[in-house]
Amino acid sequence: MSAILGDLLGKGIFIVDGEHWKFQRKIASLELGSVSVRAYAHEVLNNVIEDRLFPALLGSPVVDLQDVLKKFSFVNICKFSFGVDPAGLDGLAEAFDVASMISSERALCRTSLIWRAKRVLNIGSERKLKGAISKVNYLAESIIRERRKKEFNNKSDLLSRFMGSVSDDKYLRDIVVSFLLAGRDTVASGLTVFFYLMARNPSAEARILEESNRVLGRRSSSSLTIPSMEELRKMHYLQGAVYETLRLYPPVQMDSKFAKNDDVLPDGTYVKKGTRVAYHPYAMGRMETIWGPDCLEFKPERWLNNEGVFVPENPYRYPVFQAGVRPCLGKDMGLLAMKVVALAVVRQFHIKLANPSWAPQFVPGLTATLKGGMPVVVTERLV
Repeated sequence: MSAILGDLLGKGIFIVDGEHWKFQRKIASLELGSVSVRAYAHEVLNNVIEDRLFPALLGSPVVDLQDVLKKFSFVNICKFSFGVDPAGLDGLAEAFDVASMISSERALCRTSLIWRAKRVLNIGSERKLKGAISKVNYLAESIIRERRKKEFNNKSDLLSRFMGSVSDDKYLRDIVVSFLLAGRDTVASGLTVFFYLMARNPSAEARILEESNRVLGRRSSSSLTIPSMEELRKMHYLQGAVYETLRLYPPVQMDSKFAKNDDVLPDGTYVKKGTRVAYHPYAMGRMETIWGPDCLEFKPERWLNNEGVFVPENPYRYPVFQAGVRPCLGKDMGLLAMKVVALAVVRQFHIKLANPSWAPQFVPGLTATLKGGMPVVVTERLV
């Protein structure tokens, strides 16, 4: 995996082991787990939803919801990670898209010799990848240099906080780009299919509205109501709907690990040191042996106990956020973004598929991306 993604992510946390991983994991855990960072993330979300997302949803009679959500997520993660609006970073989003797509295509090659040869010869997709990564590097490093020149009274964004522990700008670039890439694409992917499932399951949408009215009060036409952290914790059905969405359509559909030492799996399978072991969250979410005969149905209530309280599943049965010693560091931030956006949009708008017979088809990528986007019709709800 480091060979495939190394050009893009460098020594970022997602493709390193050993001391690099321990160092980044420790810093990221401290920063992302702090109350001040979560409060800042919540504040950024509120602003970007009102200033960018809502106007974009009403931009035309039919909108590509996937595209709208990717742009929203990119603005949100740039503000959170860098403390800047990507409107001034011309071409950064496009460069990310190209770099991500071509990097993932490497994994589909029958042999790595093909893309390695193209990289050496600087031809075809590898030449395009090199150009995209150069642009990502230039823009990211420009932001870092400008940040180094300034003194911060309010070190809220992720970059400013990492600077206190990382002096090497190249290493800092690798860390932040990794979080930038993961924070944009996973949230956008999860939200896109969430609204697809709402369009297909109006009864679930109605229950989310009823729950939000009970916790937040009925929506006012004069202002946007963003729930507090405490209010979100009271919305168990919303939590179940988000988890159920990610069960059926996980943003990362397949992942793999390499065995550090010889091992034996619970079923007795011997795994030799250095063996690549792949697992498939998308397939696991649709297995009757794990989820029962209704495994293909969208049922948020499967996550609620008899009192209507959300109950999480064993992460080894539900590996959307991974399990063991390397669970997803951005889990809480990602869930926060999904729930806040999902609730804000459901309360404000009604979204229906432009083509009622439309169904998801995915293209190769580091995260689940819908082929051709998702055209929808958006109308404002009556108060």
